[in-house]
Amino acid sequence: MEKTFELRGIGKSFPGVRALNEINFTAKGGKVLALLGENGAGKSTLLKIMNGDLHNDEGQMLLDGQPITLHSPQDALAHGISVIYQERQLIPYLSVMENIFLGDLPKTKSGLFDRRKLIKDTQKIIDDFGLPIDPQEPVGMLNVAYQQMVEIMKTYRRNPDIIAYDESTAPLTDSEIKILFDLIRRQKEEGKVIIYVSHRLNEIFEISDEIVVLKDGNYVTTLQTAQTTEQELIKCMVGRDIGDTYANLKRNDKYGDVILEVKDLKTPSVHDINLTIRKGEVVGLAGLVGAGRTEVARALFGADPVLSGEILLDGKPVHFHTPRDAINAGIALCPEDRKDQGLVMYRTIRDNVSMPVIDKTVKAGIFTDEKKMTELGENAVKKFDIKTPTIYKNVVELSGGNQQKVILGRWTNELMDTKVMILDEPTKGIDVGTKAEIYQMVCDFAKQGMAVIFISSELTEVINVADRIVVMHNGHITGEVKREDATEENVLSLAMLD
Repeated sequence: MEKTFELRGIGKSFPGVRALNEINFTAKGGKVLALLGENGAGKSTLLKIMNGDLHNDEGQMLLDGQPITLHSPQDALAHGISVIYQERQLIPYLSVMENIFLGDLPKTKSGLFDRRKLIKDTQKIIDDFGLPIDPQEPVGMLNVAYQQMVEIMKTYRRNPDIIAYDESTAPLTDSEIKILFDLIRRQKEEGKVIIYVSHRLNEIFEISDEIVVLKDGNYVTTLQTAQTTEQELIKCMVGRDIGDTYANLKRNDKYGDVILEVKDLKTPSVHDINLTIRKGEVVGLAGLVGAGRTEVARALFGADPVLSGEILLDGKPVHFHTPRDAINAGIALCPEDRKDQGLVMYRTIRDNVSMPVIDKTVKAGIFTDEKKMTELGENAVKKFDIKTPTIYKNVVELSGGNQQKVILGRWTNELMDTKVMILDEPTKGIDVGTKAEIYQMVCDFAKQGMAVIFISSELTEVINVADRIVVMHNGHITGEVKREDATEENVLSLAMLD
């Protein structure tokens, strides 16, 4: 008999927020059920309840028709439930094999730790995935994509009956996504219950059998994947037809003088980087994972050392030894990893927005101007429509899209003089409705006279948002394409050109 996992009337509240309200649906073994909704729809809260990290206030969960109560992730594992979160649950200083078998390390008959068996068993799992990973390598030394695969291997090793994937493909390349989808198809054939969360609609259509849509903490509908369309899904999620996202963009068509020029830039990761960008222009950086796009952004922001070459801002050479130097010069960076590098997660929206200009809010030389900081926070919430009951909410409690808006609010507050805005994967893990908002924000920044560098692994985004696309491969620039001439084929051909 195939497994069933049912949610009946699940409700959850936090102070000032109703996160979930009367959620009802059933996930069946041998099928992939996609969970879809905008940021803030309640998906993450629901997964945390399924994993025992949170307890529902109302309703119940049923496994094969029997009610279950989960007080902890250990309870969930005991019931054969495993959630692979978007935020990786790894210990960076432990090896790959220690992370995969954490809490269940093999022992010899005498009760001693069996290192040889641990290496052998881990290698077998790695071989099943077909990845070039050393079982004994510290996880912290792996790139983000391989770390995500190790997270998935942890669950694969436990062989649970119910598996939830939360944005698991966000950091993965196409080849790794194929490996993951092959695994999910095998799990489906074995009769496992698969719940798949993603904002990438093409993935939803490729891997799922049915789709549950949530909006603002409420259940909207269940649709059969083969019988629906992308536009219908977007309308269910957003509550409106957003039309052709890119065609509706109000772009800037007036460029100013060259504001940023890079000549023969070399860092430990990239070389021979030459590019210019004008005021009001959006330049896309395209390339495959590992091409060096993020490394260029970090060098321009003073986060990575420049070994040789020259950076000119407003025609004058600049030397950034730290990000503070770049910020003072008018360069801002929204980093790829917003949680670890962009935000102080356990500080408030107000604090995060005010952070780079805190010295400008000081009164009498020693006191911060609390009123001014509050004003900056409130202006950011209003300007970017950040969904929050108060500016004193810690950003860790916000959805991914709202966290990204907090970073944008930081770099565009009235005390900043941002000349160059660098956006590295600004829509990663963000729903289609908020993506459309961010695309327009990019165009608005350009209209305000900023130069914008737009980096994304989603080629369609770069082609449709950027005015001009600079393509990288293996640490250097291989070509440049104007938006009107850009196709996925010609950009990819440059991205793969040595």
